[in-house]
Amino acid sequence: MTKNEQTLSTFETRVRQMILRFQELKEENAELYQMVDKNEQDIKALQGQLAQATNDYNALKMARMIEITDSDLQGAKDRLSKLIREVNKCISMLQGEKA
Repeated sequence: MTKNEQTLSTFETRVRQMILRFQELKEENAELYQMVDKNEQDIKALQGQLAQATNDYNALKMARMIEITDSDLQGAKDRLSKLIREVNKCISMLQGEKA
């Protein structure tokens, strides 16, 4: 084999390696795009659940406030504060999942 033939053979080998690597990266890129799409769908679902939970919470809060008498006011305030803390924890957890 002459030096030119050897150089050409080496070049062909490198080009084939580059093509294979390109195909691998292309497949990996497609998989990553699928993961991103799935994560975006999950985020939308979680945002919908959060909105529903917020609406439910507000409705429950309003119902409880209507139900409260003067003697139950302090207990109701304590329960309401506890509920607000729980909702804030849920919101924090959901925001942590987005990051």
